[in-house]
Amino acid sequence: MATFALIHGGGSSGWDWHRVTPLLERLGHEAVAVDLPTEDADAGLDDYVRTVADAVGDRGRVIVVGHSLGGFTAPLAAEALGADGLVYLSAMIPLPGEVFMDWWENTGHDREDVPDDPEAVYYNDVSAELAAEARAHERDQQGTWLSEPWPGERYPDVPTMGIVCTEDRFFPPEFMRRLIRGRLGIEPVEMPGGHYAALTQPEALASLLDDFARRVGAG
Repeated sequence: MATFALIHGGGSSGWDWHRVTPLLERLGHEAVAVDLPTEDADAGLDDYVRTVADAVGDRGRVIVVGHSLGGFTAPLAAEALGADGLVYLSAMIPLPGEVFMDWWENTGHDREDVPDDPEAVYYNDVSAELAAEARAHERDQQGTWLSEPWPGERYPDVPTMGIVCTEDRFFPPEFMRRLIRGRLGIEPVEMPGGHYAALTQPEALASLLDDFARRVGAG
């Protein structure tokens, strides 16, 4: 049995994982969907990591999963927790010392053809009812850490998986493939769904996470 520490993206909350957590639990795992101090402008990444660690508590066999902006927190949390594994789900993968504001140009994302309409970008495959609920859970992303160098010195030396969502319009599939291969040096794993695949493809995602946990010996 693994403990999945599920980290949401920017301006979001642990609610993003509400369709995935019961499926992981049904598969015999524990799932902890963390609420980061998103709206606290003074909260730094160390506070984000502490929030994850406090939520996990003394649970063992931890696999940290970061979605979107959660990719800045996930590797730091994995290192702090001595995690058994790390998963990037349509996630930003920062280099040591890289600033959030520079990430877009450094990775070439600024040259991607991304729709201007947020609805088309984030909720292209989400039902109208579920999208409305998601918007009701949106939070105001703050943090001076967004203009500071990423403090990680290296990526955690643990089994790592990078997931590409094939209908993602925010982080398009080919962009994510290049990012995962170039920065992590591993082959991406692909699944259906847009940027919020945790909402639209919870079964597929839970299955991937369960398989990963079993492969790294935490399942």
